[in-house]
Amino acid sequence: MSTGDDDRPGRALLLAAGLLWTLPNTLAGLCAGLAGMAAGARPRLDRDALALVFHRWPWGPGGAMTLGNVILHTGERLDVRCTTYVHRAGLCRDPEVLLRDHERAHVLQYMVLGPLFLPLYLLCGGISVRNRFERAADRYARSGQGWWPWPCEPVPTDGRTP
Repeated sequence: MSTGDDDRPGRALLLAAGLLWTLPNTLAGLCAGLAGMAAGARPRLDRDALALVFHRWPWGPGGAMTLGNVILHTGERLDVRCTTYVHRAGLCRDPEVLLRDHERAHVLQYMVLGPLFLPLYLLCGGISVRNRFERAADRYARSGQGWWPWPCEPVPTDGRTP
């Protein structure tokens, strides 16, 4: 067996623990997703995102929101490019990232923090450029690394990419 095969049981156990730990958040996402189905939302399992995605979710300003292992998405596909929070705020110039990668970072954050995610997310500023969870998700979407929100790079103020 190769080294990659040796850690599969450990990875499966960590995945199962994360799924269980964030189950209360996932149930909230499932309720919202099921409510959205009455207005046209369509569920699809996305293994890359580690989530059940409800596409064409009918409420909200657009984009996506993650609750545990559920992603509520107003569009048709997650493999679309989007701007980062700091770019959108005009604080720096970042390349666009894949929405799926950004949301996958949130799924991973939920799987580690479980029921603590939402209170911590809100304490860190909610949906804003200053929120370390959002900056970490953008970093992960840019580089494939760094989805954990601590430590987190500072918000740029001089127009340069952090």
